[in-house]
Amino acid sequence: MTRTRRATVAMLLVGLAIFSSLYSTQAILPTLVDNMGLSSTEAAMTVSAATGALALCVVPASILSERFGRGRILLISAVAATGVGLIVPFAQEGWQLIVVRGLQGALLSGAPATAMAWLSEELDDKALPRAMGLYIAGTSVGGLTGRLIPTGLVEISTWRWALFGSALVSLAFAITSWLLLPTQRNFRPKSIHLKTESRALLGHWANRDLALLFLTAFLSMGTFVSMYNFLTFRLIDDFGLAPSLAGLAFLFYLSGTWSSARAGALVARIGHGKTLCGSAALFTVGIALCAGNLPLTLLGMIAFTVGFFAVHSTASGWVGQIATHDRAEASSMYVFCYYFGSSVVGACAGLLFDALSWPLFIAFFTAVALALTALTWTKIKTD
Repeated sequence: MTRTRRATVAMLLVGLAIFSSLYSTQAILPTLVDNMGLSSTEAAMTVSAATGALALCVVPASILSERFGRGRILLISAVAATGVGLIVPFAQEGWQLIVVRGLQGALLSGAPATAMAWLSEELDDKALPRAMGLYIAGTSVGGLTGRLIPTGLVEISTWRWALFGSALVSLAFAITSWLLLPTQRNFRPKSIHLKTESRALLGHWANRDLALLFLTAFLSMGTFVSMYNFLTFRLIDDFGLAPSLAGLAFLFYLSGTWSSARAGALVARIGHGKTLCGSAALFTVGIALCAGNLPLTLLGMIAFTVGFFAVHSTASGWVGQIATHDRAEASSMYVFCYYFGSSVVGACAGLLFDALSWPLFIAFFTAVALALTALTWTKIKTD
């Protein structure tokens, strides 16, 4: 196997390992409520703790990789985080489950912080697009398998065995990637200057356009995760679906993979601003539809999934074009806001879910999505 092919396959497996671990509890939140005696808010914290810790650690991990190497941080992150996943099922109390998931999220941060930089430094221009595409595909499919494997296993076992089985699969992906990933040849260590890095990161908020995209990442990801966190409760409790059948709703993620690719073509045709605003509008309509019956809810899930991934694809790509300096730091700030939104809004959504009826819960997040659409509308003028 050539060095390029080894690197490409290794990064595909890294994507599978990391993102199957990150969302492993999301699809079985109702089961955790029933079997551990957690509230829906506490159950949702098993997701928010992981994404929040990842958000807080992704920038430090990126800075450390400048000194110690992308590959080293990447592989330690993947193997350590998936290894911790084997401990998650042994939690006896809700707080223990949340704490271990937080630790897992912190360890996971090294991979998304360094993977694309590793590929950019080590592969030639001809091989790079395919390798990047396979890595992104791995993150998408990994997020899907991390939800489908536990929901399948929980039907024939307990939630503990379901999470343990999912963690074993993730660990196997991580170990295989360790064996395949070639040693870096083009990395040159740099001195770490925290004051300079911090100034570069925070300085991007002074740019109004970048600040708007950072807020877009925070609101869109926070709303998206909140919807998927609690739609499983809706599908099981209100519509009477079995947990394994409700878990199949995560297959709608594949529509997001399609829309991410289509968003690029739309940007080329009508520009970033109109694509972003149109995608946010579809996101809003999809959320509103989830207040209806089962067919409307499923249609709404497809619509807001397509809209969200198009928003994320457009906004993340636009950050690199708007930032005229310190582009790596601008991208890191976007990633931080993306996962921090997942954690903070996702945690608050649990409180809302416990306090409000389903129509009011949907009304709240429809309003948030409308605010997001209004925010993106202002970007049309600057496109």
